[in-house]
This record gives sequence, structure tokens and C-alpha cells, in this order.
Amino acid sequence: MADQLFDNLLADAKEFFREKFGAAPTVLVAAPGRVNLIGEHTDYNGGYVFPMAIERYTIIAATPTDSDKATIWTKDCGKKMVPSAAGEFALRADVKPEEQPDWTSYVQGTISCCLRKGATLKSGFDAVIVSNVPLGGGLSSSASLEVSVATLIEELSGHKFEGSEKPLLCVDAEHEYARMPCGIMDQFISALGQKDCAMLLDCLTEKPEMVPMSDPTVSVLITNSNVKHALTGSEYPERRASCKAVAEALGRKLLREVSMDELLASKDKILAMENGETLFKRARHAVGEDVRTLKMKDALVAGDWATVGEQMRASHDSLRDDYEVSCSEIDALVEIARSIGPDGGAIGSRITGGGFGGCVVTLVKTDKADEIAEKMAREYKARVGKDATFFVTRPAQGARVL
Repeated sequence: MADQLFDNLLADAKEFFREKFGAAPTVLVAAPGRVNLIGEHTDYNGGYVFPMAIERYTIIAATPTDSDKATIWTKDCGKKMVPSAAGEFALRADVKPEEQPDWTSYVQGTISCCLRKGATLKSGFDAVIVSNVPLGGGLSSSASLEVSVATLIEELSGHKFEGSEKPLLCVDAEHEYARMPCGIMDQFISALGQKDCAMLLDCLTEKPEMVPMSDPTVSVLITNSNVKHALTGSEYPERRASCKAVAEALGRKLLREVSMDELLASKDKILAMENGETLFKRARHAVGEDVRTLKMKDALVAGDWATVGEQMRASHDSLRDDYEVSCSEIDALVEIARSIGPDGGAIGSRITGGGFGGCVVTLVKTDKADEIAEKMAREYKARVGKDATFFVTRPAQGARVL
């Protein structure tokens, strides 16, 4: 199924290119979206995250031209993208960011950052972008776009970025041009992911570790709640500031440097601070999530699915109660998965992404995946009155030239 979806997307890219430019493309590249298995709201605390690439991709089809610019058409893909939009992009490292970022900001930013980091283009190019990474569900359509653009520039220029260079320049592009203060996880897993592996990423050292996830009897069910609650804009800054305040109160730069024992021993000191109860809860999530992430990684390697499920359960409960980033619709999906339980093939389930809506990730027995999805869809509709959308994936390959 996944191979057929990819083949269809590739055929769509080739057809779209021929429609817009009247010939076949000579270069094809792809980069995946991602789901985070565990390790939520830990990145800006210098902690651990545990993503895997998903079998949903952004594909770019391109051909060099005699022009001094890039002409790119897009078709329903990428953050803030619109159907059949065209853009012209300067092939310079010094292009200034736009006042109002849109889909072109992700593309122009990545091109400029690639050139800034040593790539050289001798001519322009024509290209089209297509994607089947779901939008708005926290599956990193923007990182998939950035990494695919960077992979295209590598191929066209002959300049290969080493190690973490490519994901980090994509992070720079999103910060500077799209003005989104993202962490490093999305770009790292999209650029460096490996088939049948998850990635344990240390956000402090920026060192990834590939973790085998090759058991074909277990798959990942991603459920989009199709809700995204309106936020005031203060939710993420407030939580980030809370974590920083606790770290500083304990004489640390980041909560990554604080153990759970130290945090608990300092509880009275934290509670005495302004909004102390909330500060303590936020810190307890961040510190505990690192512990859970490392435990889940070890359990996954050992094939200890019971412990994997326990860590996912504890992670969701912490995000719901201590970090307070879940919502009733997400909680309903997780509760339904829990009611199915390991005996019914649902190993563990939790919210994934920033929160306040979006997606739930559930590890499932592969032969039960469709049955579980159908049950979750039926009961979610009955409880919430909304339709959820689902897809099943295995850990996918990261960015590559096709």
C-alpha cells in the first residue's frame, strides 16, 4: 500500500512537471514527514525526542535551465501552500526574508541557506512540488518541504552536505525566513531517517542515534482528530518560560540538566515561586518525559512492548495533566485505543505534536491495524461528532534522490 502511494505521488510529480514545462524532469528527490513516538516538549529543554519518518513524502521534480532563477510550481503541499501556485526564486545567499511569510518563504529560505553553506548553482532550474504529507496535523509538512528542497540543491550543485549540516540549515531557513521558532527534530528525521528505524535525538548535543524498529508485526497508526483549537499565541511561550524559570531557580541553564530526584527535592522552593504549582507541573513533565523517552527506546530495542505501552500511556497523561496541551477530542481517541488494549492489538497510544488538537500516535499489531482504525473511527464519531482520518505506516527512509 505504501509503495503504491509513493508510486502514485511520483507519477503525479512527473505529470505535473510535463503539464507546466512541456518535458520530462531530469532530477527527482523526496523527503518524508515524521511522527514523534515519544519525547514531547523536550526539545527546547535540551532533552530527548524519538521520532520516525513516515511513508508520506514531498517530491520535487526538476530540470536545470539557462535562467538565473528558479521557477517552481506547487500543488497542494507544504505549510500555507495553495493549489497550483507558482513562484520565482532568486539563487542568492543574501535574499532578505519577506515581511509576511508564506509557502515561498520555506523554499527561498532553504535555497539561500544552502548557498550560504557552500552549495553553488551554475544555472537556474524549473521544478514542481507535490506532497501527500497531511497538512495541519503536526506531521511536519514544512520540514519535509525544506529537506526536499535542500536535497534538490545538493543534487543540482553537486555539493553534498555532511552529517547534520543539511537538517541544521533547514532549521535556519525556517527560523529566519518562515519565522517559525521550531526545534531540530523534524528536519533531522526527515533528512537522516532510515527505513525500519526510529531516531533517538539528543537535542542538547544534536547527535542522532538510529534505533532498529524492524519487527514487521508492529506498525504505527496515525490518527488525525481533525481538530485544532484556536490559541491565543501565549500557550507555547508560557510553557517554555515556565521551564526556563524552574531551571534558572535550580541553578541550571536547561531542565535537561535537572534529575527527577533534584526536582522533587526542590518542590517546596518551586511552589514558593509565583505560579509555583504550575511551574512545578510543567517542569515535572519535561524532566519525566526525558526519563520516559530513554526507557521506551530501551524497551523497543528489547522488544518489550508492555513497557513501550506503559511509557506512551504515562507520556500522554503527563501532557494532559501536567503540561496541559491535550484536549477532549484527543483524549477521546487515546481512551478508545486504551479500551482496545494490548489484547486487542493496541500496544500504546498518546498525543503527538505540539498539542491542542492534531494527531494521536498508536503502536498496533500490524494484523489488527485496520480493525483498530475502524473501531476508533466509529467510537470517535459517536463521542465527538467528528470524523477522524487514519493511516498506517512503518518507519520510512529519509531524504533521497530518486
